[in-house]
Amino acid sequence: MTVEGLRARALEGVAHGFLGRRGGVSKGVCAGLNVGLGSDDDRDAIHENRRRAVEAVAPGAQLVTVHQVHSGGALAVTAPFADGERPKLDAMATDRPGLVLGILTADCAPVLFADGEAGVIGAAHAGWKGAIGGVVEATIVEMERLGAVRGRIAAAVGPCIARRSYEVDEAFLRRFEAEDAENERFFSAGARPDRRLFDLEGFVVSRLAAAGLSRIEAMGEDTYSQPARFFSYRRATHRGEADYGRQVSLIALSAAR
Repeated sequence: MTVEGLRARALEGVAHGFLGRRGGVSKGVCAGLNVGLGSDDDRDAIHENRRRAVEAVAPGAQLVTVHQVHSGGALAVTAPFADGERPKLDAMATDRPGLVLGILTADCAPVLFADGEAGVIGAAHAGWKGAIGGVVEATIVEMERLGAVRGRIAAAVGPCIARRSYEVDEAFLRRFEAEDAENERFFSAGARPDRRLFDLEGFVVSRLAAAGLSRIEAMGEDTYSQPARFFSYRRATHRGEADYGRQVSLIALSAAR
């Protein structure tokens, strides 16, 4: 099975892909293209999956990932990090051709950014904590420091858990209402009176728009409800599985720039 990668029209002309679980070598509950170093999967399989992912999107590029911690932090990167030296934050920006930025997810929203004219790209891991904590805004700031112009930046939100699959409690809703009363629009009624359904993708899109981006695309793919295509932390938890895989979203500048 070949590696499956979704492309966004908003990022046309920039090498990128939102990859799922198809095309990898991992077995068991992490079967497929698991790239998560935090999983208990075989390390040789994880590294082979990472190699396959890069070759599917930006052959010959060097993969850069960080130790994601659901934060609002971002930084500019110039070279890959050793596995044990990855900084603990959730977004990156670069203007270096030959690097491919990788964001790992298993229900959280991967966000890829590009200002093609400036030759600056970004990538962010936006779970609910990071999204409400400003991770997309921090990515844009780092891109601007490298020469990007906010009004030219395009962004795409990749596969993540959809509203229909993301049931939360009242305390979760109150966190968002405390930040902004208008955030209530991202919640709808759940199966019980004390439950709500949360639209993570819509919330991330709203943050991008509020930050001044006008070219934004949402892929509209639910990780939870498509077990053959995507890994899902929540699905694995509901099934009582001992581990779960992570998919990767990648973006790179052409080495020819």
